Amino acid sequence: MQEKFHLLRQHFEEIASITDDEWSFIQSHFEYKSLKKHQFLIQVGQPVDFEYWIINGLVRTYAIDDKGKEHILLFGMEEYWVSDHFAFQNQVPSTLFIDCLEDSEFFSLSLKSRELICAEIPAIANFFRLKSNSGYISLQQRILSHLTMSAENRYEYLLSKLPNLIQRVPKKLIASYLGVSRETLSRFNSAK
Repeated sequence: MQEKFHLLRQHFEEIASITDDEWSFIQSHFEYKSLKKHQFLIQVGQPVDFEYWIINGLVRTYAIDDKGKEHILLFGMEEYWVSDHFAFQNQVPSTLFIDCLEDSEFFSLSLKSRELICAEIPAIANFFRLKSNSGYISLQQRILSHLTMSAENRYEYLLSKLPNLIQRVPKKLIASYLGVSRETLSRFNSAK
């Protein structure tokens, strides 16, 4: 387990300098969680008590509309932070699903613990601010790509941003993420 916590510490130290004592305090607030492929991390209507840092594995965050159509917001893999952030921050039931596309391992952090860590260690408050900004920027770019790019250009953009994702995710989910049919996605692949 210490090896896994070492990965988390490295992740924090990409942005924040922390002492060993600070790390002990931070680490004490995280809990380990392991899920199998197809298990849910978060389901609609349930409380969202944690945000999760992915140690290894792959998840998808999605919503289902009134007609039963799935809308994938993002795929999360190693070193991603995932949650229904609105529900987590506001302590309301989830409006999103997050399920595992692979066997996955996580470190979970409660809102109370995150606030306590940020109050005690300003460098970690800055870490979470920068991570939130980065996530917001990524989501903004994703929305803009859907508004301004052709489906094929969105696919190319996805390949450039997350080249390994294509090998890890079923084509029907990639198509759903891009907002195209599987047939359209197949045409993009065959054009290469």
